[in-house]
Amino acid sequence: MSTLLRDVAYALRKFRSARVFTATAVLTLALGIGGTTAIFTLIHAVMLKSLPVGDPSRLYRIGDGDNCCVQGGPQDRWGMFSFPLFERLRAETPEFDAVTAFQAGSGRMSVRREGTNDAPRPHRTTYVTGNYFETLGINAFAGRVFGAPDDTPASAPVVVLAYHSWQGLYGGDPSVVGATLLIEGRAFTVAGVGPPGFYGETLKANPPDLWVPLQQEPLIAGGETSLLRQPISSWLRVIGRLRPGATVAGMDARLTGLLRQWMQHEAGYPPNWMATVERVLPQQVIAVVPAGAGVGVMKEQYGRSLQILLAVCGLVLLIACANVANLLLARAVARRGQTAVRLAMGASRREIVTEALVESVLLAVGGALAGLLVAMGAARLLVSLAFAGATLIPIDTTPSPLVLAFASGLALVTGLLFGAAPAWLATRTDPIEALRGAGRTAGDRSSFARTALLVVQATLSVVLVAGSTMLGRSLGNLEGQDFAFEQDGRAIVSVGRPSPSMTGERLGALYRNIEERLEALPGVTGASLALYNPLTDNWGEGVIIAGKPLAEPGEQTGASWDRVSAGYLQDLGVQIVKGRHLSEADTATSELVAVVNEAFVKRFFKDGEDPLDQHFGLNLPEVANTFRIVGVVRDARFAGFQLDRPMRPMFFVPLAQTVPYENPLMRRVETASHYVGGILLVTNAPLGVLEPQVARVLADADPNLVVTNIRTLREQVERTFDQPRAVASLAGLFGAVALVLAAIGLYGVTAYSVARRTSEIGVRMALGADRGNVMSLVLGGAFRRVGAGLLLGLPLAVGAGYLLSAQLYGVAFWDPVALLVATGSLALAAFAASVVPASRAAGLAPMKALRTE
Repeated sequence: MSTLLRDVAYALRKFRSARVFTATAVLTLALGIGGTTAIFTLIHAVMLKSLPVGDPSRLYRIGDGDNCCVQGGPQDRWGMFSFPLFERLRAETPEFDAVTAFQAGSGRMSVRREGTNDAPRPHRTTYVTGNYFETLGINAFAGRVFGAPDDTPASAPVVVLAYHSWQGLYGGDPSVVGATLLIEGRAFTVAGVGPPGFYGETLKANPPDLWVPLQQEPLIAGGETSLLRQPISSWLRVIGRLRPGATVAGMDARLTGLLRQWMQHEAGYPPNWMATVERVLPQQVIAVVPAGAGVGVMKEQYGRSLQILLAVCGLVLLIACANVANLLLARAVARRGQTAVRLAMGASRREIVTEALVESVLLAVGGALAGLLVAMGAARLLVSLAFAGATLIPIDTTPSPLVLAFASGLALVTGLLFGAAPAWLATRTDPIEALRGAGRTAGDRSSFARTALLVVQATLSVVLVAGSTMLGRSLGNLEGQDFAFEQDGRAIVSVGRPSPSMTGERLGALYRNIEERLEALPGVTGASLALYNPLTDNWGEGVIIAGKPLAEPGEQTGASWDRVSAGYLQDLGVQIVKGRHLSEADTATSELVAVVNEAFVKRFFKDGEDPLDQHFGLNLPEVANTFRIVGVVRDARFAGFQLDRPMRPMFFVPLAQTVPYENPLMRRVETASHYVGGILLVTNAPLGVLEPQVARVLADADPNLVVTNIRTLREQVERTFDQPRAVASLAGLFGAVALVLAAIGLYGVTAYSVARRTSEIGVRMALGADRGNVMSLVLGGAFRRVGAGLLLGLPLAVGAGYLLSAQLYGVAFWDPVALLVATGSLALAAFAASVVPASRAAGLAPMKALRTE
């Protein structure tokens, strides 16, 4: 132990006497260790960290699918269930102490505290079963959490307020507990406040503000649009708490069998669906998976991106290690005479190697300590980039004990990694040769080792720069694609639902009044309404074309759709291709019509077949004549997902028209689709001026209506790409860091080579070599090293592009532009790093160079 402490003290004295070297090495390692630790911090938070609940190891999720938020058919990997199916699953899982169901996703509802003059505010709400908090092992911070007795149709309506919302929306007012909140106009008593740090069972940006008992869903949604008793509509996720001593072995197969039986005989699918249902039945499975970390929606969404960034940071760390190893090799060579003297005086090779390894590990520890600061900053940067529009991100970027252990282990491994080369060199030192001056030529073993490390740096830099360029170009292609609608001069507003009394004709009159008043606002030249605005939601149904045979099992029959007011598509700037737009003439009493996009025509009609005046219906053969197609518009991006795939078939129907369905499920869909969720304004007015005016119009029309969001359409498009932008930005940043580190390494090796070849250069100049010859000699040596890196790096970059291909849009995995950028960047960095030592060598006076020992 005393020997180790002596080695540590000796290494610290050497660092103090070489402050520039120490600072360079520590900062270099801080970039590599810090970046890698930052990504691991997020991987820990998103994928590994347990929920702040009681005994999370006993929690299991029934179903591991990540669909959201209402599904009406087969899911393959099931992850959402209807309430009737949930009740069946709960009855068939005696291994669980308790089983809870909760809404997949959350809604934005109008909430106002009764007895105050406060305007309604949007709250994120989630429906959960009464045993939700009991199952998770959660107690209230104030008041109480609700339980199973609160979750019956006859129970007094209560809610639990999230702690962060109690603090942020209500200022931590204790009187909120027991107060009455009007949710969508319905009175609910606040039973209690959840504990700090609990954001629900699903890690996501903007977590719930309120938890509402599931049996109160019909009260808020209304009978026509309620999902609670719909057997087909899957909208709930499920978690159970395992009994002590029980096991989930065999549960997957049992629940999968129950699911398939349900689908065939109890789900209530329309008869025309059954051929498809039976065909895909073998693929329908339920997996029971650990849920101690909650529902892994964010893991599904961001896991691949975090893995890419972790690989990028790992490469940067290897480059940093190679750089520091080169620095230590140079120091070891410079000390070769001193080392030889120590060996000649009796020091063992083990002592010399131990000193080298202690020095490298201490540098790594210093790099890890500085890297923790880099890690916290980089983690915050990534979170802010990936969730630019979020008001609350429940991800803690403070290093946890596991993260600290990771950083410590990383420091140890990197210290041993870059300390191995100088330690190896120490074992190769021959005291007699060193004392005679052998090894001072440019061709010794250390020169080969430094050159090899430099080639590794250049190789990895090529891979990083090419990969980050591919990601950047892919992002540019995504953002630059033709969305087929105008982005400038457009503002989109998300709104809540009106008072429950607003139905039928009263609802239509309300929206007509709002549209007229919005058009009269200063600076607004157009206002129109829709079920949802572009890139904010997606509704989809099966399409049946009148006069055509029903689709064969396996055929794609789905299409997205939106319900819009007469001028919506014109205000959005979606161009008509054939026929006409929806118009004011399409009223409640006129023929039911629809406008379809080009992708709809390609999917459902043959080449050359005229879609105009053709009829189609939704889901059921008996309603195939519902809509007459009156126009075809250009394909426009409406769905906020799969933006790297071809345009989806889509159709638009008038807000003013209602289909009188007899089927209960279709009546629910029809009723729900008449509640406007989006407003489109044609205006260049600043949002800060526009928002209070819009809010006033809505409040005057109905006190229950609130603005849940307002932004420009261009901003909405930009925010859709927050995640790929974050990945591309950080990959580009680390690619630039890799280039800088490679350039520093090349500069060090080239400068060291020039210093050791000073006498040789003097001889060459004395024999007639001019400045250009010397410059060519030095630059040629540097570029040969870089050329070797390119020779190895370019094929590896193509391989990396292949691994990234699933993340690329409009970019080939062998993208020539990316490879050219990587080659040019490395060549430029190599020139910048080597031209200074080359100039110094060319400027040497021959006689002075010849006198240099």
